[in-house]
Amino acid sequence: MAELLQFVITGIAVGMVYALIALGFVLVWKSSGVANLALGQIVLLSSWITYAALVQMGLTIWIGFLVVIIFAVFLGWIIERVFLRPLIAQPILSLITVTLGLAYFIQGIVVFLWPVSVAALPRMFPVEPIRIGPAVVSQQYLWAAAISLFLFIVLSLFFRFSRMGIAMRATADDQRAVQACGIPVTRIFTLSWIFACVLAAVGGVLMSSIGGVTFGLVETGLKSFSVVVLGGLDSLLGAIIGGPIIGLAENLGDGYLSRIIGWAGIKEIIPFFIIIIVMFIKPYGLFGEERVERI
Repeated sequence: MAELLQFVITGIAVGMVYALIALGFVLVWKSSGVANLALGQIVLLSSWITYAALVQMGLTIWIGFLVVIIFAVFLGWIIERVFLRPLIAQPILSLITVTLGLAYFIQGIVVFLWPVSVAALPRMFPVEPIRIGPAVVSQQYLWAAAISLFLFIVLSLFFRFSRMGIAMRATADDQRAVQACGIPVTRIFTLSWIFACVLAAVGGVLMSSIGGVTFGLVETGLKSFSVVVLGGLDSLLGAIIGGPIIGLAENLGDGYLSRIIGWAGIKEIIPFFIIIIVMFIKPYGLFGEERVERI
């Protein structure tokens, strides 16, 4: 019972970080229709920037984290303004190809600047584990879940009550109507990419605090994409709900299925196996909008 509870708690905590990263993908998709295939590499780069700020430069945690957020804002602005805005009104394949090329470009920069494969961040959270019922859980998981939940609430309030949040929601529904109201859609695109990079950066920091900075963080972005497919490409609620589901399935599979079938790496394929099942049963995801397009 203690083992099961521990798997459930840590799985949901990791899943909430997946959901946080997936929110950035959904924001970009809803506002501009661009599939951000560089998500995992942005998570990876942000994590190594955190390592550079905290370990190599010796900054305090708060100042280092602020540096990472500022970098993420700048990165989001550069990606949209320099790489994607010139391709507005171009075929969707061109946009996807650019994000894919950007992913390999970012990964190449990371390999060039930080050739080591593994690094550890300074301790950001208390190290004493917490007992929840019969389970003993590391505080890194609980802090990651709490921070993710806090950001979910902040973003929900932002989209519901702020003028810019309402404009972003309106852009996702009808870009022409938003333009007719005098709202610059390109500014919404830029803000969406900034949000996506900031959320990826925060998610990367949280994941690195749990497992260290490794090139496996690219897979964290891919797993967040499985969250998007499960919840729906255009559904913020789907991302929030799909994340814990993916994290829970991944953790339980690693805890029990790996023992039954003797395959230690099954944890890495469970999110993608879920993608295949979802695409067969419910192609638009749990909460995605079903669209019928005339050919």
